[in-house]
Amino acid sequence: MNVINLSEHNSVLNQYLSEIRDVEIQKDRLRFRRNIERIGEFMAVELSKTLDYQLTNVQTPLGIAPVNTISDNIVLATILRAGLPLHQGFLNIFDKAENAFLSAYRRVNDKGELEIVAEYMAAPSIEGKTLIVADPMLATGMSMEVGYLALLRHGKPKHAHLCCAIATPKSIEYMRNALNDSEDVTLWCAAVDPILNDKKYIVPGLGDAGDLCYGIKVHLSDRS
Repeated sequence: MNVINLSEHNSVLNQYLSEIRDVEIQKDRLRFRRNIERIGEFMAVELSKTLDYQLTNVQTPLGIAPVNTISDNIVLATILRAGLPLHQGFLNIFDKAENAFLSAYRRVNDKGELEIVAEYMAAPSIEGKTLIVADPMLATGMSMEVGYLALLRHGKPKHAHLCCAIATPKSIEYMRNALNDSEDVTLWCAAVDPILNDKKYIVPGLGDAGDLCYGIKVHLSDRS
């Protein structure tokens, strides 16, 4: 598995990252969602440099213009709900892509262990296509693994790009082991933060991306 950490080189991406982390700017949900979206747009442009292209002759009002256009068939996938703004950023760039959506949530099982439960998926065939899976926070890697393996039931992709805003060294190592360090998978991240806390949140991270995008969720166990 190839790992690309975009924060290793200075770019405007740093601005988007600084704003999604800032506790004051986070109070503006619209701006938070838009910055996540912009991270997706930036990452999509960088990712596009790795795709296959073909020569296309375009008829203009004055003649023929030869243009190299993407030849890959792209499927964009995301894990609900936090992944939606990042997914939209990719979709703004790869506007002809097919789309896939998965639901997954964390729970503690009877043994007191954290596990990821996937309940719903709507996806096209990914056989021979370029698969992009967008999920903003790669904390443990478990959600990304569950989502990716679920998508593989719809075919074997030509290449898979797993994309996040913030990852951890632990989650990167987890994904390497889970996918047997596959050469057909590339992990893209905008930053890598050092640790997880006892609740499995990335530190310094940014908090709960889903809550910051869409509001605090109520758990059934919280209701009286």
